[in-house]
Amino acid sequence: MNNALEVSHLTKDYGAFRLEDVSFTVPGGTIMGLIGENGAGKSTTIKCILNLLHRDGGTISVFGMDNLAEEQAVKAQMGVVLDESSFHEGLTPLQLGKTLSRLYPHWDDRYYQDYLIKFQLPGKKTIKTFSRGMKMKLAIAAAFAARPRLLLLDEATSGLDPVVRDEILDEFLNFIQDEHHAILISSHITSDLEKAADYITYLHQGRVAITGAKDELLETYGKLVCGKADLEKVDKSLLKGCRVGQFGCEALVKNRHAFLRRYPDLTVDPVTLEDIMVLTGKGDAQ
Repeated sequence: MNNALEVSHLTKDYGAFRLEDVSFTVPGGTIMGLIGENGAGKSTTIKCILNLLHRDGGTISVFGMDNLAEEQAVKAQMGVVLDESSFHEGLTPLQLGKTLSRLYPHWDDRYYQDYLIKFQLPGKKTIKTFSRGMKMKLAIAAAFAARPRLLLLDEATSGLDPVVRDEILDEFLNFIQDEHHAILISSHITSDLEKAADYITYLHQGRVAITGAKDELLETYGKLVCGKADLEKVDKSLLKGCRVGQFGCEALVKNRHAFLRRYPDLTVDPVTLEDIMVLTGKGDAQ
């Protein structure tokens, strides 16, 4: 399987914050979900892929092309939706389409018009009159109309109601049916990624805390729910992180099947991506 995106040992140093040694791969025909708390480095990673930020180390390859040496060819293959609208607010969607058609070599205006209708976006109203959700849908329509092979999406489903989010996720899933297409999407809405993503990379404080196939992560990890006395008896090397509360404890178990063979009397529940993110964020158990 050919890789759509390869990020290797990416480093960006701001002084107060450092993105350090970030590596992950997005195979063709798949969706990679990028998760992490605010300030973990998700947007920095995406902007480095786009070469909007100068990186301090590492390499980035898009369909086998270096994103610096072959920047123009790389960007011709990408569609982008950032967390804030970058379109001039005085334009209408129809005017925007004419502008973008001169910028993107593979622009498909018929496709763009179809998405304006599908997303119920008025073509002749100015973008400044749009809600955040409407602006996001417009950005997604423009990204699809560029006919990209790789979509980079930074919080692309934020501000949308559940029905519209579900509709857009279906569009993403249709997009990657072609194994020459792929998506990297950062999102705080982990339930969306549980539905759509094939792979997950969790950034924590500028580093990759966990990366792998989503289904394998959800199958392997578990959530231990117990009292303080039981937690104290557990081998901490089997845990990734824990949260101790007034009425009980929760801990992320690295391998729930192996853990239950060793501690059959304890309760280990299946995890969600949110569980993995929250409990890993509490730090390795000591």
